[in-house]
Amino acid sequence: MLDSATISALVGTMKPDAAKAFYAGVLGLRFVGDDGYALVFEGKNARVRVSRVPAIAPAAYAVLAFTVDDIEKTVDELAAKGVAFARFGFFVQDQRGIWTAPDGTKVAWFHDPDLNLLSIVQHA
Repeated sequence: MLDSATISALVGTMKPDAAKAFYAGVLGLRFVGDDGYALVFEGKNARVRVSRVPAIAPAAYAVLAFTVDDIEKTVDELAAKGVAFARFGFFVQDQRGIWTAPDGTKVAWFHDPDLNLLSIVQHA
């Protein structure tokens, strides 16, 4: 029924100005608009709706994943813009913070200004 529907991802923010600067300025997503309730950004194949909320309870897992062709290059470019990559004691990560899964998929994690966990993924 929904297989042909356009999908939008939803994340919350208590800091809309910082979120706008981050999602558009740092990540490079196209700012679509602000309807007073949420900021809307667009990437290659999806929209991200960053909703104004009174409180954030960040998930312990990534809420957005960005699939890239060259994770090392993307991590380096984001790091140059001030993005700090998360480190987890239960994964072996390289010097950039990239973890390689058993199948060869590579993943790196980082937070937005509201501590929503985001990821970059390069599939094997």
